[in-house]
Amino acid sequence: KRRKKYKGDFVMSNSSSNGEDSLSFLSVTAIGIGGMVGGGIFAVLGLAVKLGHGGTPLAFLIAGLVALITSYSYARLSVTYPSEGGTVEFLVKGFGEGIFTGGLNVLLWVSYVIMLALYSYAFGGYAASFFPESVQPVLRHVFISGIMILFTVLNSMGSKLVGEAEELIVGIKLTILIGFVGVGALNVDFARVAPGNWTSLPTLLAGGMIIFLGYEGFELMANSAEDVRNPEETLPKAFYTAVGFTVLLYIAISFITVANLPVSQIVSAKDYALAAAAEPVLGQVGFVIIAIAALLSTSSAINATLYSTSRVSYIIAKDGELPQTLEKKIWDQPLEGLFITAGLGLLVANLLDISSISVMGSAGFLLIFTAVNAANFQLHEETDSKRWLAGAGTVVCAIAFAALVWHGASQLWDIFVLIGMIGGSFLIEAVYRGFTGRGIKASN
Repeated sequence: KRRKKYKGDFVMSNSSSNGEDSLSFLSVTAIGIGGMVGGGIFAVLGLAVKLGHGGTPLAFLIAGLVALITSYSYARLSVTYPSEGGTVEFLVKGFGEGIFTGGLNVLLWVSYVIMLALYSYAFGGYAASFFPESVQPVLRHVFISGIMILFTVLNSMGSKLVGEAEELIVGIKLTILIGFVGVGALNVDFARVAPGNWTSLPTLLAGGMIIFLGYEGFELMANSAEDVRNPEETLPKAFYTAVGFTVLLYIAISFITVANLPVSQIVSAKDYALAAAAEPVLGQVGFVIIAIAALLSTSSAINATLYSTSRVSYIIAKDGELPQTLEKKIWDQPLEGLFITAGLGLLVANLLDISSISVMGSAGFLLIFTAVNAANFQLHEETDSKRWLAGAGTVVCAIAFAALVWHGASQLWDIFVLIGMIGGSFLIEAVYRGFTGRGIKASN
């Protein structure tokens, strides 16, 4: 039987490490790739090109390296503390039970809400692209709201329709994206990606951090650690493979995009940039294929994020860090968390632009990943980790966050929104505890 390690003690798991229901290396890797290559690349590519111009592939590489070094801490922590709580569990183990940990976990939930808004925004942009430009702004909001409401209803009904189709959607999406890279490589203009067409290195660094949320999905693998076959060997390989593959895929996609289309055209079509980049090579058919892939991808990402985020709020509430009402279940589902998550996601997607949403999402996850790396640094003896590597991850994520704030200093609205998101998470936790006197429950 598989062993689960908590606070240095081993307890027996009820499931067999070789059971038919356990997850293999390929299954876990697919979870990671599916989580990262969700709606992110379709949503942020136009923004990335606007910031990086010909240097956009370098921006994706920079962001990918931050994700790769952080995946080391996630791999070690997942092996040591396998739990469906994933990041929530790691923060409690590393920093104990207090307002700091509670505030971080509330920030994690808020960051998932931001990701939900990002995917909905991307869906709205690609869906509206099939209509005349004059009506696209209005239709984008119609599609944003419609898709969010649709999947909220499906999740509340416990529908498994989309969930059962997830593997097929991931396969179609990856096939189309890899095909886009292959066909696009036949018609590249290398001058467009030459260093002379790059923005400054500080801007590239900041741009890489703004689009960092395109990589955040790898942490979903940690939530499946309890069900992984031979986790000590499988989890690290799966983390590194999933992140490494996604880094290479994003670099290739951004390279082909910039090398096939002038920056001005990509920026003008920023809400559906990837579809626009396919048009020079494949014509209107290419545009339609990529747009359909984007709609499928963002739909599945919205569904998965609604499902998982409502359960993250449930787990955090059970730990005592959110109101008790969120840990109640209706029809055996945490529906309060689902409805609150969907409502907040709707507000963010309809009231903010893609730049503000990206800054908020990336900043939230960079802070969370800084804390997770720091937790592994603290727990390095229990996790059998290289302390210097966990420390390097902490420093790199902190620098990345600072670069994001530096870039945002020129956009005061983004800074205000960022302060509100981060400060609000800790304020909510502090006020909630002060009024209720409810403490965080120790993990079992």
